[in-house]
Amino acid sequence: MERTALVVIDMLNTYDHPDADRLVPSVREALPVVEELLRRARAGGAPVIYVNDNFGQWRSHHGELLDEALSGRHPELVRPIVPDDDSLFVVKARHSAFFETPLAYLLSQLQARRLVLCGQVTEQCVLYSALDAHIRHLDVTVCPQAVAHIDPELSDAALRMMERNMGATICPVDAIDFGEPEGKPAP
Repeated sequence: MERTALVVIDMLNTYDHPDADRLVPSVREALPVVEELLRRARAGGAPVIYVNDNFGQWRSHHGELLDEALSGRHPELVRPIVPDDDSLFVVKARHSAFFETPLAYLLSQLQARRLVLCGQVTEQCVLYSALDAHIRHLDVTVCPQAVAHIDPELSDAALRMMERNMGATICPVDAIDFGEPEGKPAP
């Protein structure tokens, strides 16, 4: 049985980078929709996979990254979406969630062929992850309200590119179905 997985990109963030002040307002807007996607994916038994930058700390594991994000400049943007005990975690070093990570293998093991992408930054990591999913013949869905951007014009262009060039489904959160009956986890 093919499944849908929710992939949360770079939301565990310290907001200690040059573009942070431009990014934070968009993250604030996207956060409630990311929370809704997390709630719906978990209720539907869909795998939730956090894919996050390692901030150049090659010894880091997800606990250290989470601790660093929670002690960063905007812990209020991290606390609501902290991974639960069932969440999976992939550390990345570059823009794409797939580049030299075990994500493709993990998705194969989960039998997940459809990805719902959310997180940040739309015109960077979300776009590149969508492209890499597309070239791996995975179906991609993106809710524009669940992705945060630095540049609104580039974000709009990135969403159009995902839809037109990669066949991604761009839709509101209410149109996203995780394919599992409410309260019944997949095997």
